[in-house]
Amino acid sequence: MHDGVGNGSHGTTPSLKRRALTVAGLCAALSPALVLSKPPAVRISKGYGLLYLPLLVMEKQRLFERHAARQGIRDVSVDWVLLDGGNSIDDAMMAGSLDFAAAGAPGFIELWARSRGIPNVEVIGISGLSTTSLSLNTNRPQIKSLADFTPSDRIAVPGIRTSLSAVVLQMVAGKLLGPRHFAQLDSITVNLPHPEAMQALVHRENGITAHFGSPPFSTLELRQAGIHRVVDSNDVLGPLTLDVVFAPKRIVDAQPALARAFLGALDEANRLIAQDPGAAASVYVAASASDLGLSREGVMQMLAAPQTRFSVVPDQLMEFVDFLYRVGTIKAKPRTWNEMFVAELSEFRAS
Repeated sequence: MHDGVGNGSHGTTPSLKRRALTVAGLCAALSPALVLSKPPAVRISKGYGLLYLPLLVMEKQRLFERHAARQGIRDVSVDWVLLDGGNSIDDAMMAGSLDFAAAGAPGFIELWARSRGIPNVEVIGISGLSTTSLSLNTNRPQIKSLADFTPSDRIAVPGIRTSLSAVVLQMVAGKLLGPRHFAQLDSITVNLPHPEAMQALVHRENGITAHFGSPPFSTLELRQAGIHRVVDSNDVLGPLTLDVVFAPKRIVDAQPALARAFLGALDEANRLIAQDPGAAASVYVAASASDLGLSREGVMQMLAAPQTRFSVVPDQLMEFVDFLYRVGTIKAKPRTWNEMFVAELSEFRAS
């Protein structure tokens, strides 16, 4: 997913993309398949930010292992891989080095559309993950709206044009500046993981004048002197599911019990968060970098925000689909979001 959204001149050419998919398919075909491992080792990605809390709870409580055993898959081991940004996650998935990937919904949708019908590369959605607001924060008092950004500004996102933040920023720009201007801010975005972006924004380093991110980073930034919010994605776009989980279709087809185990584990993690947000907050604090200065009480306040929700059932994914289709990122789109996900998801309710 290296090519730019709606602007092929900034990314790889389609032929290079096809070659990348072909190479990935060969690598996956020649690598030992997960389904042949004894015992199986399942590789699951996680990321920075509160959006990934259910996965941290799954890891801490070993919920995937427990639900896999209920599905008859015993002695499973799980490798949790920390990745941030759509490019790195999609590259890892295409290379066959991930079994379940948690990533921004736009990145999954693009990869799903581009890989359809390509053996060993095709992906399928497993579940929704989380909903919250993305906040565009700046350290320049002159910036009050998107129209105030200049060519000398730099907006940090964890993946230029392809990450969740980058695509949501385009959608926000399309709403506020007009549909034809959805990519107006692309040229001033720079690639930085959320923790580094927060530090650069607060300490005014590397020319970073804005950061489009999610809690806890966006929340912590706004507590600092001289930082203010320009726009909130939830105010413009509504409560979209931002992150989802997907997997290689070949693995799910060969062992559907793995998908059922993941769904059961994630649903239980969501229930644990709802039942005991204090314990969930402690899990997040323990898993976060100490220099963030997070407290259990502070994370509990973030979890109490009405825009922050966790559910295996995604919400309003077709908003992303319609946007990506309109700007030319995907050439074909599903009629409904369900077409992109495993049938087992229909057994669960939104939480």
